[in-house]
Amino acid sequence: MLAEECPDFISRDAWPPNSPDLNPLDYLIWSILEQKACAKPHKTVESLKRALIKAWDEISVETLTKIVDDFPKRLKACVEAEGGHFE
Repeated sequence: MLAEECPDFISRDAWPPNSPDLNPLDYLIWSILEQKACAKPHKTVESLKRALIKAWDEISVETLTKIVDDFPKRLKACVEAEGGHFE
């Protein structure tokens, strides 16, 4: 379906097979959420959920914009690392 709806989208063969360095959730967002939400232990899953929602709500639009703006730079670094790990 994706190929039909978005013919110019990156093909499965061209997409890096394991590219967490490109996924903002993997390379930055989860660490921000963990730092904020897990600063103290939680006794219940509900407490952890509330802390994660609060932490997400505290991430500024400016931070999210910077993450999106850095994406082309991360793509270039991935190509230069030939798909390997990079910081």
